[in-house]
Amino acid sequence: MSEIVPQNGEVFLTWEDLWVTVSSLKDGNRAILKGLTGYARPGELLAIMGPSGCGKSTLLDTIAGRLGSSTRQSGDILINGRKQTLAYGTSAYVTQEDTLMATLTVKEAVYYSAELQLPNSMPKSEKKQIADMTMKEMGLQDAMETRIGGWIGKGISGGQKRRVSICLEILTRPKLLFLDEPTSGLDSAASYYVMKTIASQCQGRTIIASIHQPSTEVFSLFYSLCLLSCGRTVYFGPASAAIEFFALSGFPCPTLQNPSDHFLKTINSDFDQDIEEGPTSRKSTEEVINILIKSYSDSDKYRAVQSQVAEICKQEGEVLEKRSRASFTTQSLVLTKRSFVNMSRDLGYYWMRLAVYIVIAVGLGTIYYDVGFSYTSIQSRGSMLMFVATFITFMAIAGFSSFVEELKVFQREKLNGHYGSGSFVIANTLSALPYLVLVSFIPGAIAYFLTGLQGGFEHFMCFALVLFTCMILVESLMMIVASIVPNFLMGLISGAGIQALMCLSGGFFRLPNDLPRVFWKYPLHYVAFHKYAYQGLFKNEFEGLKIHDENMKGLIKGEDILKYKWEIDIDYSKWVDLAILLGMIILYRLLFLLFVKAGEKVKPAVRAIMSNSPKQINSAETPLHEFSA
Repeated sequence: MSEIVPQNGEVFLTWEDLWVTVSSLKDGNRAILKGLTGYARPGELLAIMGPSGCGKSTLLDTIAGRLGSSTRQSGDILINGRKQTLAYGTSAYVTQEDTLMATLTVKEAVYYSAELQLPNSMPKSEKKQIADMTMKEMGLQDAMETRIGGWIGKGISGGQKRRVSICLEILTRPKLLFLDEPTSGLDSAASYYVMKTIASQCQGRTIIASIHQPSTEVFSLFYSLCLLSCGRTVYFGPASAAIEFFALSGFPCPTLQNPSDHFLKTINSDFDQDIEEGPTSRKSTEEVINILIKSYSDSDKYRAVQSQVAEICKQEGEVLEKRSRASFTTQSLVLTKRSFVNMSRDLGYYWMRLAVYIVIAVGLGTIYYDVGFSYTSIQSRGSMLMFVATFITFMAIAGFSSFVEELKVFQREKLNGHYGSGSFVIANTLSALPYLVLVSFIPGAIAYFLTGLQGGFEHFMCFALVLFTCMILVESLMMIVASIVPNFLMGLISGAGIQALMCLSGGFFRLPNDLPRVFWKYPLHYVAFHKYAYQGLFKNEFEGLKIHDENMKGLIKGEDILKYKWEIDIDYSKWVDLAILLGMIILYRLLFLLFVKAGEKVKPAVRAIMSNSPKQINSAETPLHEFSA
C-alpha cells in the first residue's frame, strides 16, 4: 500500500465504527447504520450503493454533518485525521432534488450564486470568469441563455438541471463534494453524461455520491464502491473488484448482466426470494446478505480498509480554514435583485393578481358607483371599505405557491452556507415593495374614485396606504405559515383559516361591543390587523363627512356615525391606526425571521463517541464537524 501524503488543500475523509440510530414513539430506538468503516480520498469517486432504505443517504448525511436532531450517532469521523469542522468553501453538498429558480437563465443563476458565495475582495469580473469557467466545465455553455424552467414552463433538460445544481455548489472550488442520488429521475443517457461530468471533476477533489441503480456505463466510472444492505457494509473497496468478491462468495454475476443490477438483486431484503448459490443450492435473501457481510468482514479487503483508515489518520493533514464570502450587505443586495427579477418573470407572483385586482376594483367601483351622500350611503360606504380591507387583501394568498418555491431555494442555499436568514428576509421584503405598490395603488385608485369616496389627496393616500400595509401584512402572515407548515395545501388552508378568524373579530361583521369577550374580543379583536384597517379606513372616510338624513330633514356628522353606528373609537387619529399597522408589519417580519431560523434543519454535526460498546449511544456526544458556514 502506497504511503498517504496529503497535498495542500486535499481532503481525506474517514469514518470508523459508525453507528446511527433514530428515535420514534412507534419503534423506539432503531439503528440505521451499524458499525460502518470506510474512507474517501482525493482524486477518487466513491459511490455509495444499495437498495432503497439501506442507509445510503443517511451515511452521506452523517459524514457531511447534515443529520437531523432526532438522530444519534457514535464512532469516529475524521477530516485529514483530525476532529475538525468542514468550514465554508471547503465542502459542498448537492441534494437529490434540483431546487432552482425556474424563471432565471442558467447564466443568471450561476452569476447570482457566484456573487453570493465569492468574497467581496474578488473583482466582479473575476467572479464572472469563475462562473463562466465552471459552466464550461459542467458542459452548460450551450444552455447559458436558456431559462431553467419548471412548473411555470419548459426549460432546460433534467440532466442539465442536475449539472446546474452541481455548478452552483462548486463555484468556491470545494475540495470535498457530496452528491445525493445525482442520477435520480434521469434516463440512462442523461445519467451517464452527468456522472461522466462529475467523474471529470475528481482531480484534486474528493467526491462521494450515493446512487441507487447505475447502468453498466455509469458503474465503470466509479473508482471505489461502498455497498450497503440493512445499514451494514456488504462490500467496500475498488469498484472493479466487486464482481470478483461476489463470485468468490458464491454469487457470481451472470454473463452480460449489469453488475449493479446483480448486486442490488442479491442484497435487497425487501423481497425475500431464494437466490441461487451454485447450480443446485438456493438460499433466502437474508441468508445471502449475512453470508456476504461475513465474507467481507473476514476478508483481506476489510483489513485493507482498516489499514487505510489507520494510515490516513496517522498522517494528520492540514486543518481546514473557513473561506471568506460576500458581506451581509452584498448578499442582501444580490438577493434583492434576484428576487425582483424572479417576481417580474413569474406571472403568478404579482401580475395575474394585479389583473384580477383591477377587474375586482372595476366591479366594486361600478356596484357602488357614485355612492352619494344619502342616508343609505352609510352602509354602502362601510361595505365597500370592508370589502377592500378584507377580501382584496385576502387574495394576497394567491402568491403563496410562488413564495413556497422561493423558500425552497432559500432553504437549500442556507443549508449549504451561501448566506444567512437575515439577508433573505430583507431581500424578500425589499424586492416585493414595488409590486405591492402596484397591486395596491392601481386597483385602489379605480375603486376609490369610481365609488366617489371623500375627495382630496390626503384621503386617497390614507386609503391606499392602509390597503398597501394590509397587503404586506397578509403576505407576511403567509410567509410565517410557509416557514412553519411544509406542505403547500396545508399552508394555504391554514393561512386562509387564520385570516378568516381575524376577519370575523375585526369589528364589522359583529360590532366590537357585541363580540363575545372570551377569545373573540380578548385577545383576537386586538390582535387582528383587520380592526386597525377598518378603523383607519372608516375614520378616513367618515371624519368631516356630512350625510343627508331624508327622514330627519337634516345632516348627520360622520363622527357620530363612527361613534354610534360602527362603534369606532375616535379619540385617536386614523394615522395612529396606520402606524399600528406599520408596527405589525415589522413584528410579522421579525416573526418570519424567527421562524425561518427556528425551522432550519438543525445540523448537529457529525459526532464522535469513544466507546467500548459501539451500540451504546452516549448522551454527551461531541460535535466533530458541521457542513455550515
